[in-house]
Amino acid sequence: MTESLSPLTQVPGFRAVGVTCGLKQSGKPDLALVLADRPCAAAALFTTNVFKAAPVLYDMSLMKKSGGKIQAVVINAGNANAVTGEQGLAAAADMARLTESACSLPPDTVFVMSTGVIGQPMPMEKIRRGIYAAGIAIKTEAGQQGHYAAQAIMTTDLVPKEAYVQVSIGDQPVSLGGMAKGSGMIHPDLATMLAVLVTDAVIEPAVLHEALKQAVAVTFNRITVDGDTSTNDTVLLLASGTAELPTIGPDSAEYKTFVQALTELCTDLARAIARDGEGATKLVEITICGAATEAEAESAAKTVATSPLMKTALFGNDPNWGRALAAIGRSGVRVNPERVSLRLGDFQLVKDGEPLNFEAEAVSYWLARSDEIKLMADLGVGPATATVWSCDLSYKYVEINAEYHT
Repeated sequence: MTESLSPLTQVPGFRAVGVTCGLKQSGKPDLALVLADRPCAAAALFTTNVFKAAPVLYDMSLMKKSGGKIQAVVINAGNANAVTGEQGLAAAADMARLTESACSLPPDTVFVMSTGVIGQPMPMEKIRRGIYAAGIAIKTEAGQQGHYAAQAIMTTDLVPKEAYVQVSIGDQPVSLGGMAKGSGMIHPDLATMLAVLVTDAVIEPAVLHEALKQAVAVTFNRITVDGDTSTNDTVLLLASGTAELPTIGPDSAEYKTFVQALTELCTDLARAIARDGEGATKLVEITICGAATEAEAESAAKTVATSPLMKTALFGNDPNWGRALAAIGRSGVRVNPERVSLRLGDFQLVKDGEPLNFEAEAVSYWLARSDEIKLMADLGVGPATATVWSCDLSYKYVEINAEYHT
């Protein structure tokens, strides 16, 4: 593979470009197009927010109409096309039709995503120009512009988010690549995030959907930045079926291998979103073990991850571990206070419910020099474990979101 290939275009049979059409005030790329050489099996998961954006509603209908067969996805940044009424629904459909025309595709084969400010009408003249330019670029650039696609879907993101995994299934290589965006309004289920994942695996839509649900449950649905979930959240997975192997069936060894690889891909992207949380200075990995069930471990971890007191303590390099235990204590899960243990990085702070002597200055020094923090708590009641990824909460987060709309 050449260095110019992005994770998306490293997967055989996929091309991707990003172009500028004037939706971002910065003048940076703001419209992405991902195109497969052939119709793909498709699976998608969407926001649980009641105020679903127009492209989400369009795509939910499309997945039923198309029978899970999609060939392209068009994505714009700078405008969410959410809470925009009938005009927004028409704009989402127009984006699909324009892309089908630009790429010479049959009807109902293009998926649509949007991200940006809620409640603003779509500037369709700019969108039309962008789709036309993307259609030309994707034919002439042979997919070498894939990195621009990841840049085009960014909003408050500071860095593009891309990942690639290759795995052997039946002695044959299978590739998985993806890109995602997300920085603020991040919280399960899904978040203010978009993700496009592609693979050359041979797998039917229904089986692909189950694989995606399994992977997302322990990755994208276990990240949080600020406790807010948006109107546009979407994860799309396309499988071209070009790999030289039999169809992957449910409950097979090949299926388990595929899910493991897909989970690895989604984990890389999910961690990248949490690391790039708005104003964040630290990626925070919270693992709860010794829980009665995995669901309770996850609930406790999310409670710690969303605690403003815990997040601000980490930003201030303050090893105030009481905030973590207080969050666990109000999470509603089963805990044995006499057996609880807590670690922050390599420092054990609590063991069997008793505080340990530690040098606060040493822990603070370590926190100040670490951009990735691991916090682990053992609840002392069972065998279950879950991990959630989050970030600290800084002054910059308030600044970004106080000024975002204006």
